[in-house]
Amino acid sequence: MKKITVQDPEASSADMVAENIEQLKVLFPEAMVEGKIDFEVLKQLLGGVVEEREEKYGLNWHGKRRARQLALTPSIGTLRPCPEESVDWETTNNLMIEGDNLEVLKLLQKSYAGKVKLIYIDPPYNTGKDFVYPDNFQDNIKNYLELTGQVAGGKKISSNTEASGRFHTDWLNMMYPRLKLARNLLREDGVIFATIDDTEAMNLKMIFNEVFGEENFVASIVWQKTYSPANDKKGVDAMHDFILVFQKSEAFQVNLFPRTLKQDGAYSNPDNDPRGPWKAVDSTRAEHRDYAYYPIETPSGKKVFPAAGRSWIFTQEELPKLLAEGRLWFGRRGSSKPSKKLFLTEVKQGIVPTTWWGHEDSGHNDEAKKELKALLNDGLPFQTPKPTRLIERIALLSTSKDSGEIVLDFFAGSGTTGQTIFDLNKQDGGNRKVVLVQLPELTEDDSYPTISSITRERLRRAGKKIKSENPLFHGDVGFRVFKLDSSNIRAWDPDRDNLAKTLFDSIEHIKPGRSENDLLYELLLKLGLDLCVPIEQRNLAGKSVHAIGGGVLFACLSEKIGRDEVEPLAMGIINWHKELAPAGDSTCVLRDSAFGDDVAKTNMDAILHQHGLSNVRSL
Repeated sequence: MKKITVQDPEASSADMVAENIEQLKVLFPEAMVEGKIDFEVLKQLLGGVVEEREEKYGLNWHGKRRARQLALTPSIGTLRPCPEESVDWETTNNLMIEGDNLEVLKLLQKSYAGKVKLIYIDPPYNTGKDFVYPDNFQDNIKNYLELTGQVAGGKKISSNTEASGRFHTDWLNMMYPRLKLARNLLREDGVIFATIDDTEAMNLKMIFNEVFGEENFVASIVWQKTYSPANDKKGVDAMHDFILVFQKSEAFQVNLFPRTLKQDGAYSNPDNDPRGPWKAVDSTRAEHRDYAYYPIETPSGKKVFPAAGRSWIFTQEELPKLLAEGRLWFGRRGSSKPSKKLFLTEVKQGIVPTTWWGHEDSGHNDEAKKELKALLNDGLPFQTPKPTRLIERIALLSTSKDSGEIVLDFFAGSGTTGQTIFDLNKQDGGNRKVVLVQLPELTEDDSYPTISSITRERLRRAGKKIKSENPLFHGDVGFRVFKLDSSNIRAWDPDRDNLAKTLFDSIEHIKPGRSENDLLYELLLKLGLDLCVPIEQRNLAGKSVHAIGGGVLFACLSEKIGRDEVEPLAMGIINWHKELAPAGDSTCVLRDSAFGDDVAKTNMDAILHQHGLSNVRSL
């Protein structure tokens, strides 16, 4: 029975450097020498595609190399479950995670890599004022806990003032590693939308070009965020934001917007055509062509020609077929120039999106504030929400309703994205899932001490409102809350002045105050299982045992397992494993310190091995 330590893969987030090296080994085995990369050989194998010039096109800034390394450094944190702050914990597939999104994105790499269909982010705009993402290369978990006041010395940090001389640099260093990590989570047919203002729009697009590739640029949408100019503004009043759109690959297909009642209302059926509603379209072109300029006799016997300088859009040889099929309309009296019938069934069943999104269809800032204020009924604790209609348009373009697609927002703010997905699923009967991540940044509102508390309350009230107004709707409006914290597994951190005490404390390498649930969900993350995976629980030999994912993982994290309890507990797990009959190999994890002695642990390992459970680990 191998013990899991902080050095093991099960005790850390995805090691992307190791994964990249493994991919290089597969593609270029000749470039690997004794486990190291021979860059001279790699250059030769790549031939002319290697860029070796010192001066080259791209975006560079102070700290870019460190930002790239930051994205590749595994997290030593974990996500602790909070059922008491959640809604419908047992059944929901939605997540609301409180924590620094850089660390959370690292922790989600194993469980959600290649699974997210849509990412929408509304990152903090670079105003030159408070900027609360000062990443720490050495220990970002400690930095996060201090920043949010969860350990002594907590304080709010303003790291991006104009006086710092690093107005753009700090913002770029914040965004770059997060986008690198976010790309890994997208499906091949996934897409990311990011709202931004003029200050960093060009720089953000350059980062996207580097991380996603210029060939995966989809659009730069202009969203009209206000509907009237502010006359008290100096200079030019900015009434728009940009929405940058990048796909993971060419597998992404943009959807059409739904047709409106007004658009469909242009079609009618005055002659009771069995093919359904139609509208009359001009049957002439704006140029003269001799072969298409000829008289047509109307049903009333009148002969008509195209107007001067125009000609018919069909030839004289095609005319008899159009008449026979009833494709031409000569007016109610049958004496007008013919128009061609365009049937509603022949047009696209949707509208091709454009890069201009007016406030009439996409909402505006004032609308967003009113939505939040009406839902919370107690002021406006978050000053920069986005309107639900804007996020709805984004979701309509990039998701489908029936395949349980995941929507991720790792700058969740007030939770607009979560409320929008709830509402959209209610409207079309969809089963989209949402994952929200928000830093518990301190506010000055006593009712909502942190922004993440606003996010949770908005989701809670939005779901309650949907249920009360739609009693027949049984969709998922719940969410599981998790909070970022240091790992449950104690790292070796010796006190040089008191090594005896350090050794004694390290006998139990699970941190004090951590529950079975804490350990269980850290296992899910580190083994790459969904945080909403089905979990069954049974009492076997007086111990709580969990079966995760239909038997992919069995976990007994009880604090004590006596010698006389080993055999009945082992046989209970074996029988349950046979009952579930999972397709692949199963892993069984037990608490290392639970065993009174090595004999009990060895017996447990032997019994499980004898009955086919060979992958047994201790925590």
